[in-house]
Amino acid sequence: MTALCLDTSAYSHFKRGDEPAVEAIAWTRRIAVPVVVLGELRAGFAAGKRSSINERELRAFLSNPVVEVLDVDEPASAIYAEIVQQLKRAGTPLPSNDIWIAALAAREGLPVLTYDAHFQAIPRVGVRLLEEQERD
Repeated sequence: MTALCLDTSAYSHFKRGDEPAVEAIAWTRRIAVPVVVLGELRAGFAAGKRSSINERELRAFLSNPVVEVLDVDEPASAIYAEIVQQLKRAGTPLPSNDIWIAALAAREGLPVLTYDAHFQAIPRVGVRLLEEQERD
């Protein structure tokens, strides 16, 4: 795959060495990371015991030339609103942060790399759903 938009779960599994995430990210030439994902990651870091290590590793990841941060802007807000209405009509509400991630991916025309199947309920965005590998 040449381009992907990472969900928080994809980055977390990648950092834990989960093979599907590592494989997908290793072969991607453009990795988009929504600013919303950065907020979720940093909130998790702050609650853990490896906060400074996790932050340092995240900064190193973000400094890779194939990685770019996607910011929220006016076009993304319009896509967000459209997705929210589609989900309400379908009776499938999702977490707001995941809708923002999907809106940013849709704005860029990128599939979301995720372990969260509920992204498949969003018709506007492609999804590359990964399954967690069992550990020995």
